[in-house]
Amino acid sequence: MYRQILQGYSRLFGLWIVLAGMVAYFWPGVFAGAQRYNLYFFALTMFGIGAVLTPADFMPVVRQPWLILLGTAAQYTIMPFGAFLIARVFQLPDELAAGLILAGCAPGAMSSNVICYISGADTAYSVALTSVSTLLCPLMTAGLTKLLVGARLEVSFWKMFFDLILTVIVPLAAGFTFRHFFRRFAEAVKDVFPAVSVTFIFFICAVVIAANHDRIAEMTSMILLVVVILNVGGLSFGYLLGTLFKLGIPQRRTLSIEIGMQNAGLGSVLAIQNFGPRAAVPTALFVYVCIFTAAILCEFWKRSRVNPAQNKTVTTP
Repeated sequence: MYRQILQGYSRLFGLWIVLAGMVAYFWPGVFAGAQRYNLYFFALTMFGIGAVLTPADFMPVVRQPWLILLGTAAQYTIMPFGAFLIARVFQLPDELAAGLILAGCAPGAMSSNVICYISGADTAYSVALTSVSTLLCPLMTAGLTKLLVGARLEVSFWKMFFDLILTVIVPLAAGFTFRHFFRRFAEAVKDVFPAVSVTFIFFICAVVIAANHDRIAEMTSMILLVVVILNVGGLSFGYLLGTLFKLGIPQRRTLSIEIGMQNAGLGSVLAIQNFGPRAAVPTALFVYVCIFTAAILCEFWKRSRVNPAQNKTVTTP
């Protein structure tokens, strides 16, 4: 019985995202003190993923390093230059254009690992892509923003590096260790981990919305439109790229999510520091939009199962 309840809870992922966002926007004080714990939330979700993954899950990625090169190159070209093009087409004011481009230049969102896990994508591939793009962030985000915006960003490589270690690598290793020593228990409670991951994702989303309440209140329909175009374009081109390279369906889903979802929370901080509060409006909004669209994809993909023999999806009734 409890498995059905947990599975039903996870399937309503999109609903929880919407409700959490509404509460955070109209009553930001509810989440006001929780922002400092975001890294811990990420760490706990990574522990849950590590507890259900095995080292064997990473072997296809290790055997095919070109997949990492493909995904990383796509992330740091499709989104930054896509944002630049959209800003030019819609003739955004300088500050808003800078914020949108900065959202596109950010590394992959760590929450994308959990989205991949919940939606049946290749989670190991997602973790690898997020790790590499984050490690390259000080060089790539700053360099691309300077190229496309004309301003230089100060990014602390070591802080970002250790944040990555503490929120991704260490919790994953702890999850692997937990599964190794308590395999039977981990198998028995494996349905708990997706529900826990769902909970932390909508909580993280709510914290970001609450922290950026004033900037989101300044949003116009044009800003919303350009953010949606950038996000949906990244999701679409990511999946198409995987199709072009004839990757398996789980890898296509991972590329879609990894390219379409950016660490725009980091982008919001950098936007305020370098371009002013107004520039943070697109980046703050992108956080919510990318998680919401990913939740829709999760719901759609969870209703399909992958046929390994034919490498196709089969819709379940």
